[in-house]
Amino acid sequence: MRHSSVVRLSIICSLIFPGAVPAIALGQAPSRDSTAALLGELIRVNTSNPPGNVRGIAELLAPRFRALGFEVKVLQTADTGKAIIIARLKGDGSKRPVLLAAHADVVGVEREKWSLDPFAGVEKDGHVYGRGAIDFKGGMAVFARAAMMLAERKIPLARDVIFVAEADEEGGGPYSTTWLAREHWADIDAEFALNEGGWIMKGDDGKVRYVSVSTADKASIPLTVTARGTSTHSSMPRPDNAIFALSRALAKISTYETPLTITPETRQFFGALSRTSTAPMSGYLRDVVGADPVRARKADSIVSRDPLLHSLIRNTIAPVIINGGFRANVIPGSAQATINLRMIPGSDPAALVAELTRVVADPSVELSIGSRTFAATPVSPVNTDLYRALEHAAKAQFPGAEVTPYLFQAGTDAGAWRTKNVPVYGIYPYPIDADELTRMHGNDEKVSVASLRQGTEMIYQTLLDVARKP
Repeated sequence: MRHSSVVRLSIICSLIFPGAVPAIALGQAPSRDSTAALLGELIRVNTSNPPGNVRGIAELLAPRFRALGFEVKVLQTADTGKAIIIARLKGDGSKRPVLLAAHADVVGVEREKWSLDPFAGVEKDGHVYGRGAIDFKGGMAVFARAAMMLAERKIPLARDVIFVAEADEEGGGPYSTTWLAREHWADIDAEFALNEGGWIMKGDDGKVRYVSVSTADKASIPLTVTARGTSTHSSMPRPDNAIFALSRALAKISTYETPLTITPETRQFFGALSRTSTAPMSGYLRDVVGADPVRARKADSIVSRDPLLHSLIRNTIAPVIINGGFRANVIPGSAQATINLRMIPGSDPAALVAELTRVVADPSVELSIGSRTFAATPVSPVNTDLYRALEHAAKAQFPGAEVTPYLFQAGTDAGAWRTKNVPVYGIYPYPIDADELTRMHGNDEKVSVASLRQGTEMIYQTLLDVARKP
């Protein structure tokens, strides 16, 4: 098809189906890999949150699942832009279901900083580019294709396999998995689940070093820091300036480092990481989670140069929003900052706030996390059939790689299941390197076609192991 014909097709589609995008981006041939092709289509449905309109994902996937024999529900919410698809491939019911959960919304973009259209789903140089390629439309494509392969190959199942594309994970809107669990629990109840989380990380040589499967998430807690002073004309500044007080408080907090907090999962992960590293880093990785506090402090000074590793071994503190003032000639009576605390399960948020209040040491500054309670969600055990199946499939797909449980440094929407004691195992199901990880939520986000192929095979083998009739 000539370029002009493709352009005419694009215009016709946009007139007949507002918001629709042609299945093939302009000038781009369809991918020969089914998962990469599906990912390109998913990316071309712009689900940036806000507003997080994910209905197009349900409309894209529903007919494909139905054609393969899945029972499909599309839950239309009160927000016309948000519909949630639940596709169920029936087994004989002798075992409880396994769930594949993927959020359909993505973060927004700074378009001017991308080298190509972030919503074109372009395949270039062996990679699929676009917002959500890694987080988490790539995972959605892998999960969907793995489940579809069971139907395509007519695999007899002992348990139902459920696929769900969720809403409002990135934007914190009203139709998150919390809503889904409250209003439609019967549709998503399962023995265990896969979600986003751990990493399949490649080294500089391109080989997979480790597969980390997250069994818990750090909790995200907003801390409000409020400084107060006298509001007056800017021509007559006073010592009790709220903005200066807030600045001093933030400066003190910036120099405070929380202590090492090591969970069993983190100790196991660092042990695996040390076995894939060379000296002297291998020794530092062992020492930082070891029993000797002197060696741990020295190792911490080296290991924590990596922001990801730093975040895994302590509670972290990150200022994210500052508000103060409303006119150029008025000194405001208050100034405020929001700090994002990321807490390791089992940590006490109130204790950290009390410690930061001591560090600030200024009665004009108040630190508060409000009256909200932050209940810890259970850590998913590693003795389940699903964890063992995923571990076995990962080792088969990536020989020589370490497979280890993992504390996820960020938050996911897995809490809706974990709080109901349903084990959830997190995985970004494709090998990535440090550069690709940096692009997540950044610019020119991408994932390789080869990685998508490997990840699809790994998840398919996991489902075979855990769901196929004996």
